[in-house]
Amino acid sequence: MLRRVGIGCASAIALCLVTEPASAQALTVMPVIIQLQPGQLAATISISGQSDGRATPYQVRAFVWSQDGDSERLEPTDDLVLSPPLGSIPPNATQIVRILARHPPQNREAVYRILLDQIPPPSAPGTVRMALRLSLPVFLEPATRVAPHLEWRIEHDANGVWLVAINDGSRHDRVHDILLSAGAATIKPEGDSSPYLLAGATRRFRLPRDVVLPDAAGLRLTAQSESGKIDVLVRSPQKP
Repeated sequence: MLRRVGIGCASAIALCLVTEPASAQALTVMPVIIQLQPGQLAATISISGQSDGRATPYQVRAFVWSQDGDSERLEPTDDLVLSPPLGSIPPNATQIVRILARHPPQNREAVYRILLDQIPPPSAPGTVRMALRLSLPVFLEPATRVAPHLEWRIEHDANGVWLVAINDGSRHDRVHDILLSAGAATIKPEGDSSPYLLAGATRRFRLPRDVVLPDAAGLRLTAQSESGKIDVLVRSPQKP
């Protein structure tokens, strides 16, 4: 059964460079993006404890990652084997977690997320301990050549006006700094959503409620992405 999981923390971490570790509370994780090249079915992540004098229990779990409109979903999977799935890291020590993909992807990139949960010790009376959760994206490329292919449009519905992105390609893209312009006016989508556009997915970005769009001339969309700069004309349809 599909279940929606909040991955805002993951989105922030995933913006780091692959070579930069993510640090939070008593853990340091490296890398924060796992990219398996064609033919590669195994990888590792390292989880390091900090020098606070205590061991850090943790668990890791694998999920299939999908997108639909303005939501993201994670579904538990055994496509990835994580070893060890549970552990306790002594202070200043490092635990290596091995990732093994059971099957190579076919024709399109396979995408997952690994949730790393810190298991906090029991709270002392009158205190509350916050559990740490990190969400790491995992991308598996097939043997065939893959690439993103993005299309954009404007949609109106009862809930407002949306910029819609469709990736009908075979690989994800990561898009940021999205801006729409019409003459001297500029429009920035609301919110701080995930920058990822997965292969085969449709994403919707809400526009400000008071936005006034041109009837026919269209909007110029500019953005930055992994595959290069985006500069396209997006038609603005009439309201229903």
